[in-house]
Amino acid sequence: MSSIVDQRTSAANRVEDSAITAAELRGKGAPQTGSVACAYFQLLKPRVMTLVVFTAAVGLWLAPGEIEAWRVALGLLILAVGAGASGALNMWYDRDIDALMSRTAKRPIPNGDVSPNAALVYGLALSIGSVVAMGLLTNWFAAGILAFTNAFYVVIYTMWLKRRTAQNIVIGGAAGSFPPMIGWAMVSGDISWVSFVLFSLIFLWTPPHFWALALVKESEYGAVKVPMLPNVVGAQETKRQIVIYTAAMSLIGLVPFVLGVAGYLYFLVALASGGLFMVNAWQLLRADSLAPAKRMFGFSIFHLFMLFGLLLVDARSHVSLTWL
Repeated sequence: MSSIVDQRTSAANRVEDSAITAAELRGKGAPQTGSVACAYFQLLKPRVMTLVVFTAAVGLWLAPGEIEAWRVALGLLILAVGAGASGALNMWYDRDIDALMSRTAKRPIPNGDVSPNAALVYGLALSIGSVVAMGLLTNWFAAGILAFTNAFYVVIYTMWLKRRTAQNIVIGGAAGSFPPMIGWAMVSGDISWVSFVLFSLIFLWTPPHFWALALVKESEYGAVKVPMLPNVVGAQETKRQIVIYTAAMSLIGLVPFVLGVAGYLYFLVALASGGLFMVNAWQLLRADSLAPAKRMFGFSIFHLFMLFGLLLVDARSHVSLTWL
């Protein structure tokens, strides 16, 4: 724990040395969030929250069993709050480096819209409340996975791995891979090979997605001493790792068809999209510019949403929804 405190102190000193304050950010024209409610909503990382809810909904849809529609809607809302809570705690801890990076400098804390203490209390309250609510609404197995996911993201990834190892995204990416398991468990009260495959698909998708961004933002990560893979092993080795993970992810993307979960439409699109992902990865490996990295980052988001969307449309069996 002392090493974590030392890292936080060192990062805080860098912020002070850079003379970037919330007031100066406002003076430089950084837009304010406009309202307290909007600022607190932004703390929840709504774009990430959307992916969490969507992939959890797919896991829930594929699960065997029966569940009331109102319980599904409320359960996914609770999950969104839980995921947002971990995002708020991530912003609380990373406020020092967020102020130094162009991608994050306008977040509510470095932008002066929410105080660090308020963000901490807000994140903790929502995290604990969402776990309890999930247990009471669905089952305590799903609640337990949610609690573990939040703890893993905040403590293991944010506080420990992110500033220590170039494998931060690989290991820490597990936190973002659990939502389909939570959705499945909301119905069945357990996990299965299907939910594990969905977990694996997101887990293997995460490194190519974030390393493409890390290649573009390499100088910024270097300035705040976050050991992203390009900063540690260089751009070429990072590109090679992207090719390896993309190949593995593309193969895992076909497994739902092999398991009989999805039909031929899913298989054909997954095969084609996985092939395009591999083409992007190969072009990135051979390129000298950052254009393929930017293109790959955007395509990766489209790819994941499309595969999970097709699992909704082309599922061979799915949960039975009731109204009462």
